Amino acid sequence: MNPIQNPAQDGAPITEDAAARLTAQTVGPVLLPGDERYDAECASYNLAIPQQPALVVGAANAADVQAAVRFAAEQGLPVAVLATGHSALPSAGALLITTRRMDAVTIDAEARTARIEAGVRWQQVVDAAAKHGLAPLNGAAPTVGAVSYTLGGGLSPIGRTFGFAADHVHLIELVTADGELRTVTATNEPELFWALRGGKGNFGVVTALEFALFPVSQIYGGGLFFPGEQAAEVLNAWGRWTAGVPDELTSSVALLQLPPVPEVPEPLRGRLVAHVRIAYLGAAEDGERLIAPLRAIAPTLIDSVTEMPYSAVGSIHADPPTPIPFVDRSALLREFTPELVDTIIAQAGPGTGSPLTVLEIRHLGGAFDRRPEPTNAIDLRDAAFTFYAVAIGGPDQAEAFQGYLTRLLQAIQPWSTGGRFVNFLGASDATAEGVAAAYPPETYQRLVAVKRSSDPTNIFRVNHNIVPGLNE
Repeated sequence: MNPIQNPAQDGAPITEDAAARLTAQTVGPVLLPGDERYDAECASYNLAIPQQPALVVGAANAADVQAAVRFAAEQGLPVAVLATGHSALPSAGALLITTRRMDAVTIDAEARTARIEAGVRWQQVVDAAAKHGLAPLNGAAPTVGAVSYTLGGGLSPIGRTFGFAADHVHLIELVTADGELRTVTATNEPELFWALRGGKGNFGVVTALEFALFPVSQIYGGGLFFPGEQAAEVLNAWGRWTAGVPDELTSSVALLQLPPVPEVPEPLRGRLVAHVRIAYLGAAEDGERLIAPLRAIAPTLIDSVTEMPYSAVGSIHADPPTPIPFVDRSALLREFTPELVDTIIAQAGPGTGSPLTVLEIRHLGGAFDRRPEPTNAIDLRDAAFTFYAVAIGGPDQAEAFQGYLTRLLQAIQPWSTGGRFVNFLGASDATAEGVAAAYPPETYQRLVAVKRSSDPTNIFRVNHNIVPGLNE
C-alpha cells in the first residue's frame, strides 16, 4: 500500500477563479500548471522526482500557509511541502506549499538558541550562529532545509557528541489540518511535541522551530581520500577504529565514484576513491593522535583534515550544492564486520561496474544512543551504523539503478537491523510499509494515535506518511 502513489485522484483540477480567491488571501504567489513561474516555483533538489502539483503556493509567511491549508481542505486536495527538495516525494495532484521565502534566522546568543523559519537552509544557521561562537546540529550538506531534516531526526557531523538535532528542539510553530497556527512545546502539547520530533511532516506544516545551539567555533575535521584499489583495507581499518573512538569524534566512510569534471580535484577526478570523513571536537593535537591509525593505512590522494572554523563544516562531506537527479536507498546496521566489508567490495568495489556515485556508512553510537528528556519519536538508537547508497542519473537509468540497489540491500541484509532511518528513506521506500519499518511497532502505533487526533482526514499525506489503520 502506498498512499502517495497516485495522488492525482485526490481532487479535481483547480479553476482559475478558485486560484484567484486564494491569491487574494496570500502575500506569496499562487500558481497553476502552465503559469509562467510555475516550473521555477516547483523546482526541487532531486531532479529525478518532478514536482507537478495541482497548485503551488509560494508561502511568504505563516498566514500564507494557513490560507493554503484551508484552501486545500476546501478543495479536497492533499498538502505537500517543499523547502529544498533533498528528500522530496511526488506531489502530482496536491497543493504544494513552498517555503523558501520564509528564511529568517534569529540567534539568542545568551540563551544559546536559534529561531528559524520554514525555508531556512543549514548554512544560514551555521553562519549566523558562528558570529557568536555557537553551532547548530546541522546536516552534513549545508544546502539541506533545516526544518525537514530536524523533524526526521537529524544526523549532524558532531552528532555523536550531542545527539540528534530533534533532541534539542524547544518549540515548534505549526499549522495544523484545521488551518490554525499553533505553538507546540513539551508543556502545552506533549504528545504532539513528541511526535513532531521524528515523525516528519505528518502532523501539519511547520512554520518555525526553536532549538539549542552549542559552544563550538572550531573543529578538527576534513577528509582522507584513498585510492579505490585500497577500499577494502580502508573500510576494515575504519571499522576497527570506530570501536575505540570517543564521543567527541563523529565520522563516516564512503566509496565515491567521482566524475571526470573540473570541479573535482585532479587526484580524484574520474576514479573510485575511499573517503573517510572526520569531525572531532577537541584539540588539534588530540585529533591528530586519534586519526593516526587511519593515516597509516596507506598514502592518501588528499588529506584535508585540519583545524577549521565550524562555519566550514560543509566542506567535510562536500555534497553537490546544485540540483541533481538521483535514486537512493538505505538501511541500518547492527555491526560493521570484515564479512560485511567483503560483501560491499564484491558489490560496489573496484572492477564491479557499480552504478553508485556514493556508498556511505556513518558511525552512530555516543550521544545518538542516549534518549533525550523529553523523549521523541526517534527510535534507531540500537543501530550502530547507517548505510546509504546513491546513484546519480536521469529517468532512463532509474529502473537499472533500482534493480542494483535492491540487490545491494539484499546482500547486506544479514548485518541489517531491519529498521530504517526516516530521513534516509528515498522515494521508492516511502511506502506505508517502508515508513512503518522506520519505527518499532509501539512507536508507530503511538504516532498513528497522534495522526488521528491532529490530522483525521490525512490531508498531510504527500510525505513519509503515518497511515492510520496500518498493521492494526
